Order: sequence, then structure tokens, then C-alpha cells
Amino acid sequence: MVDTVSPALARRIALAAQGFGRPAAAEPGLRQVAGLVDRLGVLQIDSVNVFERSHYLPAFSRLGAYDRDLLDRLTTGRRGRMVESWAHMAAFIPRELWPLFEFRREEYRQKGSEWGGWLVENRTLADWLRGELLANGPMRASEIEHDANERRGPWWGWSDVKRTLEWMFRVGEVVCVERVRFERVYALPEQALAPELLDAAPPEPEAVRELVRRASIALGIATEADLADYWRMLRAPVRVAVRDLEEAGELLPVEVPGWTTGTRATPAWVHRDARRPRRMDAAAVLSPFDPVVWFRPRTERLFDFHYRIEIYTPEPERKFGYYSLPVLIDDDVVGRVDLKSDRKAKVLRVQSAWIEHGAPDETAARLLPVLWQAAAWQGLDEVHVVGRGDLAPALRAELAA
Repeated sequence: MVDTVSPALARRIALAAQGFGRPAAAEPGLRQVAGLVDRLGVLQIDSVNVFERSHYLPAFSRLGAYDRDLLDRLTTGRRGRMVESWAHMAAFIPRELWPLFEFRREEYRQKGSEWGGWLVENRTLADWLRGELLANGPMRASEIEHDANERRGPWWGWSDVKRTLEWMFRVGEVVCVERVRFERVYALPEQALAPELLDAAPPEPEAVRELVRRASIALGIATEADLADYWRMLRAPVRVAVRDLEEAGELLPVEVPGWTTGTRATPAWVHRDARRPRRMDAAAVLSPFDPVVWFRPRTERLFDFHYRIEIYTPEPERKFGYYSLPVLIDDDVVGRVDLKSDRKAKVLRVQSAWIEHGAPDETAARLLPVLWQAAAWQGLDEVHVVGRGDLAPALRAELAA
């Protein structure tokens, strides 16, 4: 018999699995940051820096104002604990997961697509780049191109070097060990990764099963589509892995009222070790690329919250703002705020603020301390509610009070 989990409990299970609702440390240290990274298993990377780069935000949402240098110690350098990978899009993952994605790198090698064809057609350039890294150690694309122009003349355009390195990165011929001013620093795998990781790739079914297992722990409660999306995997092998984990007793089938596909209930599973909190005490703003909201169908299923990022929407057509962040209060997503760190004026600007139907009356009062904490975390002195939206008046009133 399949257990029934209420929608409210499903939300609390999902949020607890993601690290919400735990007692906050007064000053989060490396242990707390590393523990969260291990729990999530992935930090999506994005270049937008209007408020803060996306990979820093999940830890802030869960731990509060932590020292970003702590995360840099985990993600940066040859001694870091993480490495970049095409996991859930471009992302930081713990280095021990790198062998699990060999099947994906092999897919890229076998593709005859635009970039795959590029690498085959530019093998001479790829071999030359490997030689440069072998001779000089980790380098940025701009350093390699500058070096080529200085010593050999303009063999290739910058885009040729960068494009080839990016495809070499996809197929695992190079890895990214750190970034300098957000530019990737490329290295040969043997220069950056422990020897035991280089030839440790399991067969694809085993890798998929382990990735699904980790996704189920990070999500707490999930559908097959949710589990596939966490690492952007195909549904068919994920379905096999789910069946194996269910037979092993690690995934427990459940039904959540309202989780439907057409007129039929959508199958879901709870990880056997998932916490089932009776309540959730949380107040946070979420990155658009936070695992809580990054898979939009899951966001709508869990929170009845329709969310689309509007970075690429022309300004006159934007409804909620350029960098609109979902607002989490307790166990629900109840609004969104468009934030900008005005570093020159030392002001956190709330350019718009919107509330969802049914949000609690104290939403503005619960949100304002989060915004003050965000401002301090960014090294800003003031919070200005300057924008539009139906939550903005209440925020301005709380700010004035």
C-alpha cells in the first residue's frame, strides 16, 4: 500500500532535505558551509552579478551571512574540494562525483553536433592547447591566446581557442580548477584531480543509480522528473535506477494529493532517511538557480508558484523585474523581490516586491530582516525600497518603522 503525504508535509520534507529549518550558527564556519555543499551536491554557476553570483546564494539562504571566502576555499584551486562540471548545467560539484559523469562526457565525445564536430575538426589546436597546459600548468584562455600571439603570431582567433577549450572541458580533456574574475582557469585532469579519480568511472547504470540516490537525498521527496532534472539526466535510465532503489528499500513510494499528470496521480518517492518535520521555520530569498526552485514544474507542484526569470526579457515586457528572487517564508514561497547591490552607493535596492495570494500578513515584517542581513553580507549600509509591486508598500512601511 502506498502512503499518502499531504502537500504541506511534502513541502516541509523537500525544504528540510535542502537544509532549511535547522538551527542557525551565529557565525557559520567552514564545517557548516562544507556540510551544506555535501548535502546539496551541486551549486549552479551563473555570470549575473546584479545582486550576487548564484553559487554563493544557496548557502546564504540556509546559513545566513557567512564568509564567502569559505566557499571559495571549497570551490577554488587545486586543493579545493569541488570541481566544475556539466552536472545541472555548469556547476560546482564535489570532486568525488567527477567520475560519475564520465558517461556524460562520453556522450559529448560521441556527438556529431556543432561543438563535437568543432573539436574533431580542430584536433591540431586541441593538441597544441594540451601541450601548452602540460608545459605551463593551469591557464586562462586569455593567457593562452596572449601567449600564442606573442610567440607565434595570430594562429587562431580568441574565439577559436576559447571554443576549443570549452569543448575540451565538456569531454573531460581539461578541467576547471578555479576562476579569475569569473574567467575559467583550465588544467589537465592529471594536474588538478587526485589520481584515484582519473580512472574510477563506474559503468553508466551504476553511475546513474548513484546520482539518482544522491538526488533523492537532496530532494527528500520527488517524482521521476524531479530526480532526472537534478543532474539533467534522461528519464529512461533514471526510471531503471528508481526501480532498483525502490526494490532496495531506499526509495519509498508515496502519493501526494494534487500531484497529478492529467487526471492521474503522479508517482512520487520519499527517501527512507528523509526528515518529516511537523513545522518549518524559515525566512529567505532564493537564487533563481537554487535547487528549491530551479526545476519550474516542481516549483509549481510544491508551492503553486509560477516562476520565470526575466533576465532575457526586454525591459518593457518584464512583469516582476530583472533579477527577481523568490521569497521563502516557513514552508511556502510567498513572493519575489528584484534586488540590486548598488556597490558604489552602498545600498541594497529593492527594485520591485511582489506578494503571492494567500501569503501571511507578516510577510513584509519577516522579509525585512532578511534584506538587512543581505545588505550587510554584501557590505552595504542601507536598504532602499525603490520599486513597484504589491508588496513594496508594506516593505516601505516596515522600513520606515
